[in-house]
Amino acid sequence: MKKNKILILAFFLSFSFKGFTQDVSHNISGCVIDRWGNPVSGALITVVGNPNVFISTDNKGHFIISADEGNRLKIDAPDQSSAIVDVTTRKPMKIVLEFANQATQVGYEHQQTIEASTSSISVAANQEFNNRSQRNINKSLFSNLPGLTALQNSGLYWGGNPTFYLRGLQSISGSTPVFLVDGIERDIQHLTADEIESVALLKDAAAVALYGYKGINGVINIVTKRGKYNSREINFSYDHAINWEARRPKFVDAHTYASAMNEALSYEGSSQMYSQKELEAFKSGQYPYYYPNVNWVDETFKNSGSTDLYNLDFRGGGQKFRYYTAINLQINKGFVKEPFTNDGYSTNHKYSKANLRTNLDIDLSNNTKIVTNIFGSLQEYSRPGDEADLWGMIYSLPSASLPIKLDNGMWAGNSTYDGTKNPVAQSQGAAYTKGHARALYTDITLKQDLSAILPGLGGSFQLAYDDVSNITENHSKTYMYNAYSVQMDENGVPVATLNTPQSKDSQMGTGKSNTFTRNYNFYGSLYYDQQFDKHSLYSQLKWNYEYRNSNGRGNSLFRQHFSFYTHYGYKERYYADISLTAAASNRLAPDKRWAVSPIISAAWILSKEEFLKNASFIDFMKLRASFGIINTDTYPGDGYWLQAYKSSGSYAFGDTYSSFDASGWTRRQLASLNSSHEKAYKYNIGLDATFLGSLDMTFDSYYQRRKDIWVEGTGKYSTVLGFNPPYVNGGIVDSWGAELGTNYHKQINDVRLAAGINISFGKSKIVNEFEEPVAYPYLAETGSAVSQIKGLVALGLFKDQTDIDNSPTQTYGTVHPGDIKYKDINGDNQINDNDKVNISYSNAIPEIYYSFHVGAEWKRLGFDATFQGTGRYSAILNTKAMYMPLLSSTSLSQYYYDNRWTPGKTDALFPRLATQSSENNHRTSTWWLRDRSFLKLRSIEVYYHLPKSLLQKTKIVNNIKLYARGIDLLCFDKIKESDPETYGSTTPVNRSVVIGLAVGF
Repeated sequence: MKKNKILILAFFLSFSFKGFTQDVSHNISGCVIDRWGNPVSGALITVVGNPNVFISTDNKGHFIISADEGNRLKIDAPDQSSAIVDVTTRKPMKIVLEFANQATQVGYEHQQTIEASTSSISVAANQEFNNRSQRNINKSLFSNLPGLTALQNSGLYWGGNPTFYLRGLQSISGSTPVFLVDGIERDIQHLTADEIESVALLKDAAAVALYGYKGINGVINIVTKRGKYNSREINFSYDHAINWEARRPKFVDAHTYASAMNEALSYEGSSQMYSQKELEAFKSGQYPYYYPNVNWVDETFKNSGSTDLYNLDFRGGGQKFRYYTAINLQINKGFVKEPFTNDGYSTNHKYSKANLRTNLDIDLSNNTKIVTNIFGSLQEYSRPGDEADLWGMIYSLPSASLPIKLDNGMWAGNSTYDGTKNPVAQSQGAAYTKGHARALYTDITLKQDLSAILPGLGGSFQLAYDDVSNITENHSKTYMYNAYSVQMDENGVPVATLNTPQSKDSQMGTGKSNTFTRNYNFYGSLYYDQQFDKHSLYSQLKWNYEYRNSNGRGNSLFRQHFSFYTHYGYKERYYADISLTAAASNRLAPDKRWAVSPIISAAWILSKEEFLKNASFIDFMKLRASFGIINTDTYPGDGYWLQAYKSSGSYAFGDTYSSFDASGWTRRQLASLNSSHEKAYKYNIGLDATFLGSLDMTFDSYYQRRKDIWVEGTGKYSTVLGFNPPYVNGGIVDSWGAELGTNYHKQINDVRLAAGINISFGKSKIVNEFEEPVAYPYLAETGSAVSQIKGLVALGLFKDQTDIDNSPTQTYGTVHPGDIKYKDINGDNQINDNDKVNISYSNAIPEIYYSFHVGAEWKRLGFDATFQGTGRYSAILNTKAMYMPLLSSTSLSQYYYDNRWTPGKTDALFPRLATQSSENNHRTSTWWLRDRSFLKLRSIEVYYHLPKSLLQKTKIVNNIKLYARGIDLLCFDKIKESDPETYGSTTPVNRSVVIGLAVGF
C-alpha cells in the first residue's frame, strides 16, 4: 500500500512539473535543436490558442505534447529565441531554431524575433564569443558582431578595456555607444562571458528608439542567462592560462647608448659626453657600480605570468520557478621578477575577482510573473609602489644611467635619474598599492497579464538599483637611494665619491580614498498584444526614469522619457513600426530639456511571397528599411546657458587690451541662447536571409547626418566681440557605410562544419563646425573625416648643408643634415603650419573592420579558429625612446639605433640622433606615418568531448570537455616592433595559452 502511495505521489509531481495536457486525440512528438545542431533543453512548448496545453523539452531536446494536425506549436527557448510551427504530420517533428528565430532584445515587453523585426540588429550567442578565457565580456567581443569595432588599449590585465565604436565615428562630440545589461545602462567590465546568453547590437533608429537620449551612438545590450523549464543543470569549468608579453621593446646596451650620445652631440656641435676610456668601461663591465650596464626589462620582469579562471553555475527550474545562479572566481599574477623580497606581502601585479549572479523567474499565477536579477562583484588589484608605471620607467631609463643597487646595498638613483624612477627599486622596495572595486546590480520586474480587462492587455513595472564603489589603499613607502660621482683618471681607473643619500626609508602608508556611483532606474509600461485573423498588433506605452550620482553633490544626472511604440504585421509577411519618444535631461538648459524623436520602419518577408516560395535554396529572406530622428543630451559645459565670469583678465579690441587687476571681474563665455539638441537623422536599409538551410546572412547599408552638434562659436563671431564667444549648435557630420555578416553551419555524417565572415566599412565627413577662418582651404577640418590626421609631407632626410641651403626655410628650429625635409605646400618658400594637409586615415578607428572564423568537429574532436583584422587604419609613431630616443634623457631602442641616419647611411628609416629638443623632426608628418592595419589570430581552440557511453556509467556526469586555447597568438602587420593595436601604450599586449576543463552534470 505504501508503495502504491509513493507511485501515485510521484505521478502527480511529474504531472505538475512537466505540464498540463487536455484530452486531445493524438500525441505529437519531436525534437528541438538550435541552428548549430545542439539539442535545446528546457524549452517551453505550447499549443497556440490553448495555453493550458504545454510541455518542456528534456535534456536531449525531446518532447511529447497532445496536439492534432492543423494545430500550431509555439517554442520558447531559454535564450529567448522563439518559433511557431504548424503540425502537419503525426510523425516525429524536427524543429530547428533558425537564424530567423533569434531574439532581438530591443526592449519591448513583447519579445521579437529577427523574422518579425524591422530594426537593424546583430546578435551573437554565448558559444560565438565565450572562447577567449578573458576576465570580462569587454575583452571577448572582437568578432561575430558586424557593425562593432573593438580595439585593445593596453596589455595591463585589469586595465586597458577595449574602446568600442558602433558604426564608426559619428560625431565630433563623441561616438561611444551605451552599454546595457538586461536593458539597464551598466558598466559591463564586471561581467564575465560565462554568465551571458547573448550580445545584441542595436544600430539603426528603429532599434534605439526606446532609449531616449542615450541611444544616438548605438546600443550594446548584454543579455544574461536565465533558468530553464523543468530541468536541472550544473556546469563547472576551469581554465589555466600561461601569459607572456608580446613584442617587448629592446633597448641598446650601455656602451651603445654612450656611443650614441656622443654621436648625437657631434651633430649638434657639442663636446663629447663620454671619453674613450669611459666607453671601454661600459663595454667591459669592469666597474658595474660606476659604469653600469643594466637590462632593465630583464631585471624588472620575468617572462611569464598566469591566470586561473573558475566558473560554477546552476541552471534549471520547474514550471512556476526557474533559476540561474553562477559563481565565478579569477586570479591573475603578473610579470614582476622578484615580488617576494619583503616579508609578509608581494609586490607583484595581482588581480582577483569573485562574481555571484542569481537570475530568477517566478510565475506567481498564470497572469502574474516576477523577474529578478541580483549580481555582485568583488575585485581586488595590487601593483608595486604608489601605482608605479614600471614600463614607463623602463622607456625613460637608459642602461647606462645607474646600477640597480650600489655596492653598499642601497638602491641607486641620481640627480638626472631619480631613484623613484628605478623600476627594480619600485617593483621591490616601494611596497604596494591595492585597489578594490565592488559592484552590486539589482533589479526586479513585475509583469501582469490584464486580459481580464481587455484581451491582449498587459503591464509591467521595473525597479533597479546599482551601487559601484572603488576603494584605493596606498600602502606604498619610500626608500633611500644614492649614487656615486665618478671621474675617470688618466690611467682609466674611476675615482668615485659617494654622494649624500636622498629620500628616506619610511613605513608603509595607510592612506585610503573612495569613489562611488549610485544609479536608480524605474520604468512602467502598458502594452496591448493581439492577433486578428491575418493581422497582428502590438502597442506599448512606456515611461522610463533614471537617476545617476557619482561621488556626492553636484554630479547627479536625471533623465526620463516617454515612448509610444506600435508594431503591425499582416499575414506574417509585412511589418511596419512607428515610434515616438519624448525625452528630458537635467544636463540641458531648463527650457530645452525636452525633445521628441520620431521613427518609422518596415519589413517585407520576401521568402513568403509566391514568387519565392518554390525557390528551394532560399529558406528565409527579409528586406527592411528605417528612418528616424534621434536626439541626445550632449552638452558643451555645465551651465552653458548662463553667463560665465572670471576674475582678472582683459577685453580684446583689435590689437589693444584693457587689463583689469585681480580684484575685478570680466565676462568669460557668453551664454548660449536659443540652443537646440544635437540630433541624428538615421537612414538604414537591410537584408536578412538564410540559404540552403546552412548559410545565414545579414546586410546593412546606412547613412546618418548628425546636426546641431555643440561647437565653439569662434568661427561665427568676430574677435571684435571682446569676449569668449558662446557655444553654438553649428556642427554637422555625415557618416555612412555598410556591414555584412555571414555564418555557415553544416552537418555531414559525423562531421560538423562551421565558418563565418563579418565585415564593416564606415566613413565620415565633417560638413561644418564653425571653424575660425584659415589661410588656405586645405587647413580646415571641414571636409575632412572625423579624427583624420593632418601633418606635413616629408620629402626625405637632408643629406648635407648644401641640401639644407637649397631647400625652403624650415621654421621649426635649427636643422642639420639627417633631419627631415618637408614639402612646401603653399609655395611661400617656408615650411610652417600652413603646410599641413590631410595625410592619412584616422588613428582612432579603422574604416574597415573584419573577422572570419572556421571550425570543424568529427566524432567529438574539434577545433575552432577566429581571425580579426582592420584596414584603412593609420598610426603616427611617437612613443618616446622607441621613436624619440635620447631626448629629455630617455633611453634608445635597438630598432631606432639600427635604422638611424648617419653620414654614410643617408637613406635611413629614422632621422639622426639628437639630444636637444628636435622640434623639426618630431612633428606629425608622413615620415612617421605607418599603415596600422593588422590581422590577428584572436583565438584558436582544440577540444575533445569524452564519449557519452563512458560518462553514462557514472550516472552523474553528462559531459566532459577537454580543451586547449591560444589567445592572440599571431599578428600580421607592418609596424612589427610595437603592437599596431596598442602602439601608443608602453605596456605590451599579452598572449596566452590556456588549458581547460568543462564538466556538465
